[in-house]
Amino acid sequence: MIKKFAYVTVAVVFGLSVFALAQAAPATGSPAGAAPPNAPSAAAAAAAKVTGTKIGTLAVEQAIAASNEGQRDLEALSKKFEPKQSELKGLNDEIDSMKKQLNAQQDKLNDESRDKLVHQIEAKQKSFDRAAEEAKEDFQSQAGEIESRILTKMVPIIQKYVTDNGYGLLLDNDQAQTWPRGTVILSGPSMDITQQIVEAYNAASGVAAPPASSTAPKPAKPATPKPAAPAKQ
Repeated sequence: MIKKFAYVTVAVVFGLSVFALAQAAPATGSPAGAAPPNAPSAAAAAAAKVTGTKIGTLAVEQAIAASNEGQRDLEALSKKFEPKQSELKGLNDEIDSMKKQLNAQQDKLNDESRDKLVHQIEAKQKSFDRAAEEAKEDFQSQAGEIESRILTKMVPIIQKYVTDNGYGLLLDNDQAQTWPRGTVILSGPSMDITQQIVEAYNAASGVAAPPASSTAPKPAKPATPKPAAPAKQ
């Protein structure tokens, strides 16, 4: 089930693909440029109650995205931003069309006409970059709010499972936290309790599983805009 819904993390937590045009280096494991949600301070207070000896791993953000509530809310957020994504894709296509026009006609245009077209392309490119960055930041902020809200309710579930099942140490093995960035170098599937936490959270939340046919659409990835051709001197 975790693998089945892993795309939710890619499509939603990482941000819509068209928004990525405003940023060259994508982040991993959380919204680009945003810090992963922090566990409530109650987790630290509960550490003193842990007396088991078993060691386990948990992909926290993956568990959030794979939960019924996470799937529902993150997919709703993705759909909410579809109009903005379409708007940005249209602007990107317009820029590409103007660049093709410039490349095809620049030998036939006089200096004034060529410079005018170049400046139009540059202005639209700046407008696109600004709009894409604003939309990306808005998307990441709202996705982060969803993650934090779910995590706040998930922490007691994690604490109870760890205590009831004799765990003395639990490590977060989300992709962004693995070695050398994090403390986990290697971990086997037998140590992972992500699926168990997802199932326990689903039972506690009472949120029904999404319909089997409900899948978050994978946004089309437009070509990365190329710099406008400089005007001939």
